[in-house]
Amino acid sequence: MNRSPSVQMFVLIDALGWALVEDRDFLSDLLPHRRPLRTILGYSSGAIPTILTGRPPVEHGHWNLFYYDPARSPFAWLKHLAFVPDRLLDHRMTRRVLKEVGRRLLGLGPLFEVCVNTRLLPWFDFIEKRNIYAPGGIVGGPSIFDELVRQDVPHRVYSYHRFTDEEVLRQADQDLRQGHRGFFFLYLSEMDRFLHGHCERDAALDRQLDSYAERLRAVLETARTVDPDASFTILSDHGMTPVGQSYNLVAEIERLGLRMPDDYLAVYDSTMARFWFFTSRGRQAITERLASVPCGRILDDAELDGLGILFADRRYGELVFLLDPGWLVGGSGFSGPGWTPAGMHGYHPDDWHSDAILLSNREPGPEVRTIADVYPLMLEAARAAAGPGGRAR
Repeated sequence: MNRSPSVQMFVLIDALGWALVEDRDFLSDLLPHRRPLRTILGYSSGAIPTILTGRPPVEHGHWNLFYYDPARSPFAWLKHLAFVPDRLLDHRMTRRVLKEVGRRLLGLGPLFEVCVNTRLLPWFDFIEKRNIYAPGGIVGGPSIFDELVRQDVPHRVYSYHRFTDEEVLRQADQDLRQGHRGFFFLYLSEMDRFLHGHCERDAALDRQLDSYAERLRAVLETARTVDPDASFTILSDHGMTPVGQSYNLVAEIERLGLRMPDDYLAVYDSTMARFWFFTSRGRQAITERLASVPCGRILDDAELDGLGILFADRRYGELVFLLDPGWLVGGSGFSGPGWTPAGMHGYHPDDWHSDAILLSNREPGPEVRTIADVYPLMLEAARAAAGPGGRAR
């Protein structure tokens, strides 16, 4: 007898950490199997590809958004504008124009922002040019979406590339009501922005979580009308750590009197800084200054290797400096002037606020402990979701 496809649904909620749901009644009646997942060091740009491939960043190739690659930089042509003064070349309007050029003309995708000094763009490339929620989206190899196609599994994928969070949930519910079955992947990206402003318990956070829970409950109930044995799993890529202090690392390094790009290059993120060196003077001065910073530390190669981010070509940094949980990099182009978030992610995975979540109506097994361990669950779900013509194996 032919077997109809089942409904296997995974919902990725960006930044919803275990610390925020551990003792909350967030769909606990429908999703009784609940646990924290250890994330990776870094941001969604590395964590989500790890979920989608089951491999660490050093293998799938995605970590932070900007990486050193002057030979293939899409902004190499900016070197010809070296005569333009900084007050014009790095002006906010120039950045806005370059953002649109990157997104619309250079194929850098909807996430592209000019988060480094404009004059330094010719030394960098941008990792997430492709849609990572589609086949071929991960530069270092196949993802779950490549496997779904390879195995002829009926599937539907919803993300910010086409929808808002509300539209994602509405469209998935509508597709289920129309009788669609198979593998469903929903990415809800807007929680991240909200949690940057509300990562500790308050009425606004309660309302936000209740709103998401109500809409997710409706989708799950619809899925059960299509398939009484529907599998439903909610996960996240990382958590959100409360922040309260800022350290102006940018100014600290600039006071050394070195020059970019003559002596070094730096990319300052919200919780870390990455450096490349071109003179021994630059390397020594910066290393010594970072060693004296009281709220962070240099990550040595052994630790980078253990965290899965020791790239042989050092494309993501010859030296990585990480702030302690709760601290922000002051002066960073990623934060922008006047931005004072209540929460941030991108700290060491040992920080308990950084833990991601897994909530499911199926027992995932004791081996599922990190975000990379979700990938085998999705492969198993793909086999269950395969229809009569599928080749799942």
